[in-house]
Amino acid sequence: MKRKILSTALIFTMILSAILMLTACGGSSDDSAGSTPAPSETQAETEAPEASESETSSDDNQILFNGSTSLSPVITAIATEFNETYGTWNAYDSSLPEKDIAIYVSAGGSGQGTKAVIDGTTDFGMVARSVKDEEKEAIQDEQEYQVGIDALTLAVNPENPVTGVLDDLSTEQIVALFSGEYATWKDLDSSLPEEEVVVITRDINGGAHEVFQKNIMGDTEVKAEAIQASSMGELVQNIIDNQWAVGYASYGVANQNEGKVIPLKVNGVAPVEENILDGSYIIQRPLLLVGSGDLTPQQQAFIDVILSEEGQATVEEMGFIPVK
Repeated sequence: MKRKILSTALIFTMILSAILMLTACGGSSDDSAGSTPAPSETQAETEAPEASESETSSDDNQILFNGSTSLSPVITAIATEFNETYGTWNAYDSSLPEKDIAIYVSAGGSGQGTKAVIDGTTDFGMVARSVKDEEKEAIQDEQEYQVGIDALTLAVNPENPVTGVLDDLSTEQIVALFSGEYATWKDLDSSLPEEEVVVITRDINGGAHEVFQKNIMGDTEVKAEAIQASSMGELVQNIIDNQWAVGYASYGVANQNEGKVIPLKVNGVAPVEENILDGSYIIQRPLLLVGSGDLTPQQQAFIDVILSEEGQATVEEMGFIPVK
């Protein structure tokens, strides 16, 4: 099967839009929402149909995803390929109804994803961190499906002279940079310029913020002047645009921008696949889909696609580490 690979620019466009929607009709990819248009139509992205507080959708042929801006382009890419290949559920599995596939993907952060599952306004929350105990308790019959593994790489602009002086930062140095204790790069190393350290973080709704706080910062807060990016794509772009920036770039998004940002080692350990898998690289996180209760046959079919060899190949193509 010929795989459609989305460009980095398109991925960033989808992430930065904050609302990513797609549906398929009669074998073609379609981004409309609400009623299902004719098979030949292609419409602009819009919001997914609203769901009630007590149910996500009355249509079993429709699947809603909400949450992580890191995971959303992965699900979007897999769904696009799935839609373009089959179009209707029975074309994928003859036991399923002859109905158009409708898959909607909405990005807004891991916290939003779990909240939407709790509220009953989405079928799956996309979560780029571990699910909190209180979230598990609030989700009726909580279910998790691991799609891949990501890590947060300490990344700087390639024009930053730190790349020629240090390729490794200790936890203590990272805390000093992000807390503002090191106000300039010269504070990190006397050979570096006395230029302000520009700290780029994800906003507080992002799973990355919580992972970084827990694994690196501990009880120390990131400085108030830090620039909070609304998505991981925006965070990486901010590093690309600012010579003096430092941020925790997603392993996947950093891979998509190889050469445009430079990852540094943490405590002597490089952010590479083998170190992430064996746990020696400490700033890592699971990429999860979180649901409530048993899956419908259509939901199970699409989860199977995500976890299939081809689905996991897309996870890897998008720069993340597959689980299979």
